[in-house]
Amino acid sequence: MTALPVLYSFRRCPYAMRARLALAVSGQVCELREVVLRNKPQGLLQASPKGTVPVLVLPGGQVLEQSLDIMLWALAQNDPEGWLTPSNGTVADMLALIAECDGPFKQALDRCKYPSRYPDADPALARTQAVDWLQTLEARLAHHACLYGNRAALADMAIAPFVRQFAGIDDGWWSAQPWPRLRAWLAHWQASPLFEQVMPKLPAWVDGTQGVPFPHSTGMPG
Repeated sequence: MTALPVLYSFRRCPYAMRARLALAVSGQVCELREVVLRNKPQGLLQASPKGTVPVLVLPGGQVLEQSLDIMLWALAQNDPEGWLTPSNGTVADMLALIAECDGPFKQALDRCKYPSRYPDADPALARTQAVDWLQTLEARLAHHACLYGNRAALADMAIAPFVRQFAGIDDGWWSAQPWPRLRAWLAHWQASPLFEQVMPKLPAWVDGTQGVPFPHSTGMPG
């Protein structure tokens, strides 16, 4: 049997979601192991003691523990939709915007979504900080359908899972915001076949068993 990369993932985690998006679009077949984070399997902890997802274990033993590293690895194998060659800007430009998402925006998002975890934080201030950044995305989308041109690229796919998570905190509030372009951008992504492909509901993986083939249109090699 040909060895496959093994992806430890959690369906709703935005970091894992972005990794699955890149693996799926690249056509990189892997063995997906769905993890329940409150009951982490030993296989995950042995591969990555920090115990967070996503984690991609390559056949040669190399372990990729950061979602962006997994995205870039997958796209280096195959980038059929040109996620690394946006219509406007460069990979460096996109990585800078993604860093804003993963840093200040994610910090504000967590304090809005999980206020009990941050008793010393001000949820209202966190929402204001998140709104300020989302308004920059709305402004960026005034010129093109996507963040770096008229077709989706790395930045769109790395950032959309986090905007989705923020929008889900309060659907009514989100719908009332003056961000028609950002809402349309998010809705288009969530309606895409690629999004559907990377969001299957799977049972938790159990140590000692085989995961499922991913993308799911492919089968495990014999």
